Amino acid sequence: MEGQEVPGSSEPATFKGRLQLDSFKYNAPEPQLLRRSPRHSASSSAVATPSPGPSPSRRARSTSSRKRSRSPPSQDSPSRSPSKEARSRSRSASGKRKRPSAGYAPPSTYAHLPHLPDAILPNLIVLFVGLNPGIQTARTGHAYAHPSNLFWKLLFSSGITPRPCRAEEDREMPALYALGNTNIVSRPSRNGSELSKQEMDEGVALLEEKARKWRPECMCIVGKSIWESIWRVRHGGKAVGKAFKYGWQDESENMGVIEGEWAGAKVFVASSTSGLAATLSPAEKQRIWNELGSWVKTRRAERDSEAGTDTAAMGLALP
Repeated sequence: MEGQEVPGSSEPATFKGRLQLDSFKYNAPEPQLLRRSPRHSASSSAVATPSPGPSPSRRARSTSSRKRSRSPPSQDSPSRSPSKEARSRSRSASGKRKRPSAGYAPPSTYAHLPHLPDAILPNLIVLFVGLNPGIQTARTGHAYAHPSNLFWKLLFSSGITPRPCRAEEDREMPALYALGNTNIVSRPSRNGSELSKQEMDEGVALLEEKARKWRPECMCIVGKSIWESIWRVRHGGKAVGKAFKYGWQDESENMGVIEGEWAGAKVFVASSTSGLAATLSPAEKQRIWNELGSWVKTRRAERDSEAGTDTAAMGLALP
């Protein structure tokens, strides 16, 4: 009988026949295959069996490709509009928008504007020499007409005129106070940078002729750039450099000299009165003009004494 020891048998006794233990064993069902998409299978296999890392050279190529993908498109890329390109080019490295710099403008640019006539009579105390008429001056026909120009204010604050005067009175100034106006360049422009160095140099000879013809006691150069042109012409193209100074110039620089007949007009270099000129402070400009004003007041008083008239009182009596 199965499960009992048989005499003479070498096999050990078991309980298999008696207990039937095999019938109590758990047999797992046959596994069923699941349908999975290729993408899911690929990702699962990638997680289950990680591949070895890329070589150093491969990692470098991958990093450079990512950098290229993040870099901004070139200017030749069609996705970038022309307006954005123009704005980008107009900005400096600091991110600020660049303003177009003013450059030379030919005379034809403002040919529609009239030239400003000189206000001159013989034997003036001062003949003021400006750079050239601005747009506002050309349109109105009066010297230093722009509201931001300090010319007329400085004439009064320095004592050159006994009362405040207006641009509309420029033609009357020679007869009233022996003060005249002219320019080194006659044509108008928006600013001095629109003039060429050549036409400014050519204007020097005309100033010499006007000095010889009208013989003013003093020619006041209104602005450093004007004197730089005069100096350059007189000194063979050499720049004034460190020799520049505001105020009275050496007697050797007198203008319109006629040998043996007339010693020429004294030269005083004043600061520019343009509202765009910000090199000097208002106090510095006032100091320069006060020096000229002190001399003008002295000369006017001497002339009035010689002629028996009071020009200052006549000016104050006018409206």
